[in-house]
Amino acid sequence: MRTISQGGEHELLIKKSRFICALARVAGEDEARAFIAERRRAHWGAAHNCTAYVLGDEGEVQRSSDDGEPSGTAGVPMLEVLRNRGVTGTAAVVTRYFGGIKLGAGGLVRAYGGAVAAALDRVGLLERRTLAVVTVRADYLLAGRLESELRESAYPVREVRYEADVAFDVAVADSALAGFGAWLAEVTGGKAHYEVSGSTVVEVDPASG
Repeated sequence: MRTISQGGEHELLIKKSRFICALARVAGEDEARAFIAERRRAHWGAAHNCTAYVLGDEGEVQRSSDDGEPSGTAGVPMLEVLRNRGVTGTAAVVTRYFGGIKLGAGGLVRAYGGAVAAALDRVGLLERRTLAVVTVRADYLLAGRLESELRESAYPVREVRYEADVAFDVAVADSALAGFGAWLAEVTGGKAHYEVSGSTVVEVDPASG
């Protein structure tokens, strides 16, 4: 799944009607509803404030509203764009200021869906990846050099804890665990080992591979 890199808005002018799409990152339905309410207050004089949002690790929560537009011509096409892009954790509100020219059902579908697509292109997307969290323990004599090696490696250090020894929590893709183990053995001379202690979700630029 993906999510937007940041909130933002984008406006399209179609046959004298203004379609203003605002996007926000949201963690749950309360945040989504609050964002929608905020946009409706800000654009109380608009003809319509149509909405769609997708939530959950797999996009399992999906809601939309046509807000007075003909059924299926606004909220549903907005939601379809979010689904087709694989986006979650995101709410969209498209505000329409009517320009006096009717667009017809097909025109409305294209306008509302197009407004969301253009806004997504504008703010950019991040890919959400689930990584294993591995805990590496080292004695204090080894810890300084190991931390330096980790910081310069491709393995993100999430936390360092100073206890009886030094524990490093590191994020590693499941497919890279064997390679990480080999790398760790090489840089520590076999003096440090790791265990999988959990998982985490990170957001990365899809272009980074």
